Amino acid sequence: MSKFYELTPKDAKGEPFSFKQLEGKVVLIVNVASKCGFTPQYKGLEELNKKYEGKPVQILGFPCNQFGSQEPGTNDEIASFCQLNYGVTFPVLDKINVNGDHTDPVYKYLKSQKSGVLGLTRIKWNFEKFLIDQNGKVVERYSSLASPASIGEKIDELLKK
Repeated sequence: MSKFYELTPKDAKGEPFSFKQLEGKVVLIVNVASKCGFTPQYKGLEELNKKYEGKPVQILGFPCNQFGSQEPGTNDEIASFCQLNYGVTFPVLDKINVNGDHTDPVYKYLKSQKSGVLGLTRIKWNFEKFLIDQNGKVVERYSSLASPASIGEKIDELLKK
């Protein structure tokens, strides 16, 4: 079994969110922020969420305030912002760190499995994306510049396996 399914981050209410429930699903994990130039990607992420409704696909957002302090709000404020501005229905979990001494275990794992440009492991900015297959394997890492729509083709490919 993949170590991915052993991870249990906290949800926005501070309750455990076991990745065991993601077994057999294609998962897209994104570090998100409400006051970033890439914030409109929430719209594209929600469009993907709707496109794959009823299919074994799960999108998860992890708010992070490490890049230009672009996610200063509380979990409740973040959830409200996402709902009101982008109609987000996928889970936006607890605010975390994705780099440094206090990196969340989810991101320690993701970065250990798939490095970024030039082999660097650190997250460069908000809205970097990791795509995980139905077996818990990290198959792709996308920069902030990659639109959510551009990932749909790879999700379709994984769903056919």
